[in-house]
Amino acid sequence: MAHDDRRDEHHHLHRPRTPIARVLTGLAAFAVVIVIGIIGYVAAGSSPGDAFYMVIITIFGVGYGEVVPVDSDGLRALTITVIVAGYGAVLYTVGGFLQMLVDGELNQHFGARRMHRDIDRLSGHTIICGYGRMGASLAHDLALAGAAFVAIDSRPVTFDSRSDRRLSIVGDATEESVLEEAGIHRAAVLATVLSDDATNVFVTLTARAMNPDLTIIARGEQPATADKLRRCGADQVVLPTTIGAAKMSQLITRPTADQILARLEGAGDDNVDFAHLGLGLAEVAIVENSPLIGRILDDVDVRGTHEHLVVGLRRADGTTELHPPPTTTVAAGDTLVVVGYENDRPSLVRRTSNTSDITYRGAKSR
Repeated sequence: MAHDDRRDEHHHLHRPRTPIARVLTGLAAFAVVIVIGIIGYVAAGSSPGDAFYMVIITIFGVGYGEVVPVDSDGLRALTITVIVAGYGAVLYTVGGFLQMLVDGELNQHFGARRMHRDIDRLSGHTIICGYGRMGASLAHDLALAGAAFVAIDSRPVTFDSRSDRRLSIVGDATEESVLEEAGIHRAAVLATVLSDDATNVFVTLTARAMNPDLTIIARGEQPATADKLRRCGADQVVLPTTIGAAKMSQLITRPTADQILARLEGAGDDNVDFAHLGLGLAEVAIVENSPLIGRILDDVDVRGTHEHLVVGLRRADGTTELHPPPTTTVAAGDTLVVVGYENDRPSLVRRTSNTSDITYRGAKSR
């Protein structure tokens, strides 16, 4: 233990100084040289003013002439010491300033190159346009989920210390060059969460034109903007005001149920985690040549060890239906989204038959 302590102390004593430490050390040494020079010249019979003037012109060599006659060995030694020590202190201080400038420029240059290189390696990532409160919260959740993302904002982005995969671009998200830099042609999702609806509309138009296959999620402050965003190419529109009002309504009309859900959530988030209820989401695909094709949902049963509840239907063309009615006709390529107990593998059967026509595509998600 003592050996480790000595090694740590040795490492600390020999650790390279930071630029600011060099500047402060140089200034302190310069001040010491001035004080020593003044004391020496005053001791030789000069006034404090003449002594200070003599020290300054000696260090910087301006050549105005000596106001203190250097006619003894002691004064010559003092003058030489002032010159050498003063120059050394000045050079050390200037070196610290230059290091600060160079390090800052190099860090900025190489940091930008490294950022661009990391972005160029991304594929299937998310682009976040706008890093306000909503953008920062979204970035934090994506980081916790391990999802890659690039944040775009008009000001330098300061990430939460708990976030990883910290990639950001300073620029205007409505500019094609900025979206190109963020890798929009390789991205899977773009979330435009700017506070201005008109800007979100413009970002949506630009992004949709650049990548027709991109999933676009847009924020809208005004309910009337939702239709405009969808017409411009947004796949999903989120209205924070409407969501907040719905949450308050639940707290007023169903306070007990909301309190129970909040306890199940654990962290107090707005989204319920099915795992706390012992449930999970799964996808069950309708394959080609399935005898269930052409039947209605009322004729189809999703079974496992326990019953499963159909909560959504995704068609082969990508359109989705939430809570599809029992009269909905099943077609080839459709996928049923069901809720059931975790680790309970769902299967499809007819209500009038015990024969299973099973097609399960591993798909539990939280």
